[in-house]
Amino acid sequence: MPNCSSAHSLVMPKGNFYVRVCGIEIRGSEAILAVVEAKAQSITHLPLETKKITLEDDDDSNHIKSFFSLIKDFVRVNHIDQIAIKKRGKKGEYAGGPTSFKIEGIIQLLDNCDVSLLSPQTISTANKKHDFDLPNSLNKYQREAFLTARAEITRPRK
Repeated sequence: MPNCSSAHSLVMPKGNFYVRVCGIEIRGSEAILAVVEAKAQSITHLPLETKKITLEDDDDSNHIKSFFSLIKDFVRVNHIDQIAIKKRGKKGEYAGGPTSFKIEGIIQLLDNCDVSLLSPQTISTANKKHDFDLPNSLNKYQREAFLTARAEITRPRK
């Protein structure tokens, strides 16, 4: 399994630190997923079979419930401790659409893991600070989700 550890020390707790973070980039009606596992001072991409989950019809409550169930099962089956979602703009040229905000809200309703929202600037800063190579196991379309998960793991805590 490829290891994408930084050559620099990571800003993570010392000792037997272990966490699985699912980074999510929401594009249209899809939640694109990338899961990373952090142990001590290394971060590894986990190339799971499920790489995205789609909300088929955001006007149909059965589809909303199905999407919620799929996300909840994904988190449970893959032992996800935390979800980090890349924020989208609420207005302007790069604003997210209404479906993407529904998806974000559905994910935030999960009660079995923490969910955080990271701005593109936070993600960019964290990934510039910790130089690394993208793992070969990562599909191109998962790049932003991976960078989001990695930024969540390495961001300073209060």
